[in-house]
Amino acid sequence: MLENRSIMRREGILDQVAMPAEPSSVALRTLPPEARFVLRLGAGDATRNGSIAGLSLALPINRFGADASRLATRLGPDEWLLIGPDADAETMHADAARALAGTHHALVDISHRNVGMELSGRAAAVILNAGCPLDLGDRQFPPGSATRTLLGKAEVVLFRLADVPDRLGVAVPHYRIECWRSFARYVHGYLAGAAAEYAAVRN
Repeated sequence: MLENRSIMRREGILDQVAMPAEPSSVALRTLPPEARFVLRLGAGDATRNGSIAGLSLALPINRFGADASRLATRLGPDEWLLIGPDADAETMHADAARALAGTHHALVDISHRNVGMELSGRAAAVILNAGCPLDLGDRQFPPGSATRTLLGKAEVVLFRLADVPDRLGVAVPHYRIECWRSFARYVHGYLAGAAAEYAAVRN
């Protein structure tokens, strides 16, 4: 059982921060608290286990898989990030521990360390590229991609989610950004500032 989870309450680091209005070309939102685990496991063991907590580990590096409420991304040869609803934390931990019994591994709960955000809209890639050096084109970073990178001076994990319809019903890029809680205000402010600057230039 995860120690003290039932008596701890996480306050959103951005709950009390006033944010500027967003231009119509982008939507930026903070995600609610979620369960997150870093799993370190040999590639051979991952192949033998197949899936953990209902999530497949059989992923290429820098790709993720998801079901309706959980996702797993492979960040390196022996490293995965598992994310699910906050209420599923103990279940995910127990399922993973049971599946990995007798296998050399490390499973660390980082739920309180990370904050998640989503950015979507026709200008989302441009706004991310204000501080992220990756080529975010559809060929180089298609939906299903996930990798560590930098946004400004902060390390983040960037996911390219499935495209979503905008207000006009046109499919637009949709990203998830994971960062350390201590960087959350910086990252959110960086994205909001880049969005405002983009809108000013376009106008």
